[in-house]
Amino acid sequence: MNIVAEYRTKTSEGAVTEEMMTEVTLDLLKKNKGITEYPILEFDNRALGLLCGGVSETLKHSNVKPSGGIIYLFFKRVIDIIISFTALLILLIPMLIISLIIFIDDRESPFFSQIRLTENGKPFRMYKFRSMCKDAEKKFSEVQKENECDGLAFKNENDPRITRIGGFIRKTSIDELPQLWNVLKGDMSLIGPRPPLPREVVLYTPEQMDRLLVKGGLSCICQCEGRSDMEFDKWVESDIEYIENRSIKMDFSLLVRTFAVVLKRKGAK
Repeated sequence: MNIVAEYRTKTSEGAVTEEMMTEVTLDLLKKNKGITEYPILEFDNRALGLLCGGVSETLKHSNVKPSGGIIYLFFKRVIDIIISFTALLILLIPMLIISLIIFIDDRESPFFSQIRLTENGKPFRMYKFRSMCKDAEKKFSEVQKENECDGLAFKNENDPRITRIGGFIRKTSIDELPQLWNVLKGDMSLIGPRPPLPREVVLYTPEQMDRLLVKGGLSCICQCEGRSDMEFDKWVESDIEYIENRSIKMDFSLLVRTFAVVLKRKGAK
């Protein structure tokens, strides 16, 4: 039994087994529908450790080979640092104003963070401007049945947890700006597969886990071709395409396309 299977059978939820996880995932793939009830919503440190260890072990047997050698990774990191640092300097005042507006709206912290997984299943805390009520995570179980996404991710354009200012900053992608700090720190890259949540990854098939072979990013092919409008299986395929063909030229091309998509608000929810 591998570590993912151990987690799935020994989780505190008790009734959730490896077999149930597999059935949920395969059933979704066959029906091309989104999940409306996540088997596991909360992960303590032990559970998260088991999941991340299982992902890492599974990826050792992947047939997908990431392109780009040491030189590519070096220049990719240099570019990430330069662009994220410059963007944070330029956007400092606008981001402070946005923070103030969010705070005034309901007198709560303007920032939101949650655990996401990145390269080889490594967990990190990803930051956003808060677009939902302060206890949105606790209320997730109440809205998960309203999933409008066709896969394992959750999207709902009319999510009742979204605040008045939240709808605007989500459609304009302003809520993602604090992730420039994640890029500067090295948690993320400017370009790479979007980092998923543990509740999604625990349902991944081995093929879907291939998305975690490289560092997650602010944007990738999916964000440039419809974001929320793209079917989940196509989303995974586009991430694998990126992983197998990534280069500095491709990264710059996707970065430019990302700006265009954000301005058009295509697929933003």
